[in-house]
Amino acid sequence: MRLSSIVRKFIMALSGLFLIIFLITHLVINSFTLSASPDLFNEAAHFMATNPIIYIMQYILALGFILHIWMGINLTIRNKRARPHSYAFNQASKNADLSSRSMIISGGLVLVFLVLHLRDYFYELKFIGLPEGDTDYDLVVKLFSDPIYTGFYVVSFILLGFHLNHGFKSAFQSVGANHKKYNNTIKIAGTLYSIFITLGFSAIAIVHFINQYPFK
Repeated sequence: MRLSSIVRKFIMALSGLFLIIFLITHLVINSFTLSASPDLFNEAAHFMATNPIIYIMQYILALGFILHIWMGINLTIRNKRARPHSYAFNQASKNADLSSRSMIISGGLVLVFLVLHLRDYFYELKFIGLPEGDTDYDLVVKLFSDPIYTGFYVVSFILLGFHLNHGFKSAFQSVGANHKKYNNTIKIAGTLYSIFITLGFSAIAIVHFINQYPFK
């Protein structure tokens, strides 16, 4: 049975809201790497890896992310087929902001980053294992000692910020929170959220990089 456009948007919105909550949680845990004691992050990472509920949720998250990407690509293709090419070309800049027009591009690039990030962290921990004596904290520090990885990480979160700026308000509207009384508040909250996520993750990466390479 083929899903209607409204149902697709609703499912995509729910998966997007799920990912929005995950990013906040992930940012809080990552911020523990900046604490005076690495044990705080190591304990949090251990809890996330061993708690049965969290263990199950990580696969639900992965499914949600795949579903979100698939729905986004599907909706983009359908929307392009539904409107005249000349209208889309001539009116796109007037009808939508930059973050809205670049959703499929930013989403695709963020997906590339996620795959690399999972390879460098999740795959390393689950299937290869850390060198003897190393901890989760040591792996994070090692990754951010690489200027190329750190730069790519920061750029990826800048792109994610653009994606979130439009996706945040779009997700709320798709689940029914669409009223002229609240739309502006949701839009502002989405912008603040996207800036917070971008600056938060980027700052953590940059601080670790600078701490290992003091510039004199």
